[in-house]
Order: sequence, then structure tokens, then C-alpha cells
Amino acid sequence: MPTLPAQLIEDTSAYIAASPTAFHATANAVRLLDAHGFQGLEETACWHQPVPGKYYVVRNDSALVCWRQDADCSPADGFRMACAHTDSPGLKLKPAPLLAGQGTLRLGVEVYGSPLLASWFDRELSLAGRVSWQDPAGGLHDELINFQRPLAIIPSLAIHLDREANGARTIDRQQHLNPILAGQGEDDKVDFLTLLAHRLTEEHPGRTREKILDFDLFLYDIQPPHRLGLSDELLCGARLDNLLSCYLALRALLEAPGQRSCLLALYDHEEVGSQSQAGAQGTLLESVLRRICPTKEDFYRCLAASNLLSIDNAHALHPNYADRAEPQHAPQLNRGPVLKRNAGQRYATSSRSAALFRAACARADIPLQDFVMQNNLACGSTIGPLISSGLGVVAVDVGVPSLAMHSARETAGCRDMELLYQAIRAFFTPEPAGRGASCLAP
Repeated sequence: MPTLPAQLIEDTSAYIAASPTAFHATANAVRLLDAHGFQGLEETACWHQPVPGKYYVVRNDSALVCWRQDADCSPADGFRMACAHTDSPGLKLKPAPLLAGQGTLRLGVEVYGSPLLASWFDRELSLAGRVSWQDPAGGLHDELINFQRPLAIIPSLAIHLDREANGARTIDRQQHLNPILAGQGEDDKVDFLTLLAHRLTEEHPGRTREKILDFDLFLYDIQPPHRLGLSDELLCGARLDNLLSCYLALRALLEAPGQRSCLLALYDHEEVGSQSQAGAQGTLLESVLRRICPTKEDFYRCLAASNLLSIDNAHALHPNYADRAEPQHAPQLNRGPVLKRNAGQRYATSSRSAALFRAACARADIPLQDFVMQNNLACGSTIGPLISSGLGVVAVDVGVPSLAMHSARETAGCRDMELLYQAIRAFFTPEPAGRGASCLAP
């Protein structure tokens, strides 16, 4: 029987492997919430002011908010909130994806977000996502699809045909990223929508689909996450940014002790700017909080009394590129979660919010590391500043240190994953009496 830390790594890896898209990540989160007695609410239904309990709401099949409201707390007392994102950089199929020619059948793709494109070459790729279809009565439906087997590959150009490949390689996003789906003879015909219909029948039998209308499909590396290192101390896999954070935050919410109202928001489209119905610049969290709070006054009191933990992977010190790290703020693998700071507010952390998180980690004996980007390098951002500025919530940005962020396969430390889980759980746990306030409001 694996120990708790080992089981946590196995469970996280299984969640990531089963979640090749934001749609699947959300569906798998819902299954876990259902198993723990959470009640699903529809945005189109009348909620009638939910009584204290455990709830969740899903938007666009790719984002959700779940919360646990303690019976002894009113919404105006605020929530301990955490957020992460369900999407990852990659390659998305175009609406008319089949490209025939040169003896092959290829897939036309768009680049989603900012992936390390070179890492997608020579990998066994599959397809997954959401398909929208019409039944014989004209009703519209959505179903998730996952081929779960190698379907395509983006072959590199042999070095004999590009002698500068190891020194001055360029990747044309339009010409060089189209995966080969099949070899093709002159008489071979493939109808992509028929291919989707057959796969839907295999995954979801017993339904009559008259017509496939549209789809949101993504390529993904078929290889699941694997532990590696002399002591299995590292985890390497796709989509660690940011499904690792999603799962650990979800587990922490489910397993933290009661007596505090807690909330978790998992958003889509972070990698492309968050400006969408399911993104952090949308209305999802605000809509939920307004419906939870009985009055407008309670809503504003809730925001003022709440604290937000924005969880997204951080850059670890790369031993082969140590000159790219800020010397005094260079997190290392398996040394603990990272507090992220930026003077330009690319991260939401302030001394006030950092103090709250440091205090929670100190109570649980969790070591922390600090990250600041070098002045001569552009700093990335997270959904933390978007939510903090949009709702006026005190927020702090944290995450596990990782290598090869936005690669088709990223690397993180297993001990950091365990420590981040414990840190989020400590953040959700009420402070002992006399050990400080639950919120650092002015």
C-alpha cells in the first residue's frame, strides 16, 4: 500500500493522464466532487439562496467553481478561495482539419497559447476534446471524446536536409506543425466527421446522432506522466502546468477540516488571456458569489473578508541555464512551494497576502521559496491579478517550481507536490484560537 505522499503523486498523475483537455479536467473534477457529496447547481436554475453545504457549478464544460459553506459562517464572513486553470498550451484542430497531399493525410492545427513548439515534434499524438451534435428531433448535445491511442505525429526534418538544425532551427507555425494522420493513396477518402461519429459511438453507445455540427479538439502526447530520478523524486509529464495545481487544490478543499467556508475556482483559457465566458476575466466567480450572498451589502462584505490563493507553476532554477535565474530568488526542485512576486503586478502577491500564506505554512512546518524574475527578462503572469483587480480580493501567487514550462512534457518535484497540497490545506484550515485573524483586512 503506497504511503500518503506516494498515493498523492499516483492520484495526481492519474488525474493528469485522464485529462487531456480542459473539458476532461473539469469532468474528472466533477466526478471527484460528486463522490464527496457535493451538489451540482445549474446556472439556469433558481438557486433560492443555497443553505450551508457543498456545491459546484460548471460553465462551458471547461471551468467550475466549487465551495463548501460552513453552517457557522455567513457568506459575509468571507471565503478562503483558491484558483487555478484547466487549460495548457498546445495544438488545436482547425474547423476543416484534413490536408491531403504529398502522399499523406495531415491535420491542420492552430497554436494554442505559447507552447515550446520544438517539444511537440516526433511524439505520438492523440486527439481529445468536445463534439457538438444534433439528434433526429433537432436537439443539440455536447459529448467529450478521447481517442486514447496514437493517431498522428509531427516528424522532424532529417539533419541531412537541414545541417543548421542544431544551431539555427526555425519553425514555421503554418507549414511545419501539421501532424501526419495517415499515408494516403490516390483513391483513399477519409471523412473527418464520420471518424468522429464512429468514435463517439464507441465511447458513448446507445445514442442516435443525426449530424456532427462542430468540435473543439486538441492534440495531446499519449505518454502518461512518469516518475523518474534515482529515488523517483521527479515527475515528468504533459500538462503539469496547471493540472497539477488543479488536482492538489481540489484534494486540499475536499480534505481540509471544516469550520471555515472555502471555495475553489478552476478556469479555462488562461493560456490565451482569460478573456472568455469560462476565463478568469469572465463573470463566473462574481456570478456565484452574488448568488450565494443574500444582499448586495453581504456581497461586498464577502469580498472584503475573503483571501485568494492563485496557484500556478513557477520557474525552477535550471542547472544548465543558471544565468537566467535571479540569484537570490531561484527556487529549486523539492525545496518547497514558491511565493511569486513582481513589482509590475504581474503577480498579485503583496506583503499583506504573503504574510497570510507564510503564517499558514509556518503552522504546518512547510518550507517556502521566493521567486522574482530578472529585470532583463519579461515576467509572465497568472489569473491572480485578474481576479484580485476585478473583485478587490486580497491575493497571493504561489506554485510548485518546475522545469521546461510550456513544453509538451514538463518536470516537477514530487516532494514539492506533497508540500503544496499541505500548504493549500493549511490555507483552508482555521487558525487556532489566538493565532491571528482569518483575514488581513485593513
